[in-house]
Amino acid sequence: MPQRSDVTLDLERRARIGLDESVFCHGKTPEQVAAILTRLVKAKSPALLTRLDPKKLGALPAELRRRLDYDPSSWTAFLGRRPKPRGKPMVAVLTAGTSDSAVAREAARTLAYYGVAATEIGDIGVAGLWRLLKRVDEIRRHRVVIVVAGMDAALPSVVGGLVPGAVIAVPSSVGYGVAKGGETALRAALSSCAPGVTVVNIDNGYGAACAALRILRANKT
Repeated sequence: MPQRSDVTLDLERRARIGLDESVFCHGKTPEQVAAILTRLVKAKSPALLTRLDPKKLGALPAELRRRLDYDPSSWTAFLGRRPKPRGKPMVAVLTAGTSDSAVAREAARTLAYYGVAATEIGDIGVAGLWRLLKRVDEIRRHRVVIVVAGMDAALPSVVGGLVPGAVIAVPSSVGYGVAKGGETALRAALSSCAPGVTVVNIDNGYGAACAALRILRANKT
């Protein structure tokens, strides 16, 4: 397979910042993804792939597909890494509703790629606040809490007022009409009155997990 001249791999990223280069597959052709994977395999470099939809996965050469640990619920794949999360979970990944689960799984899978255990707690949005309150003691035991919520994105603010750990809000694109594909949730999260809530971009479960990893590592120094 010919090499693509428009691909420049960052194989020293882990040594520089502690995070491997990831491959964002949305917008790339199957041929481009295959060329990147071929070069990564040749370099014996592990990688995390995000937004790899099933159709694009199916279009990859069979020998490359066999090398991937693929999760259809999050559209993520691991190349050359089969980590087993170590120790008790230090990160909780929460969703307001089941519709937010794909983004939450992207966050959990990113953490798993780096061997960090996460507790996934779904469907605890503020429409039924008792569901959150029933789990709040469990959530408080985690050093970092990632909260995925669409619609009005009220859940990150509520969680931010209840738990002592770092709270990372992920506004999701879930919602009707004026939710505007997550823009309303993003503005709501940015406007939170809960002190210290960190906000990443719409549907960016990967970015939230990377922020959590940086926080955990900073606490070790």
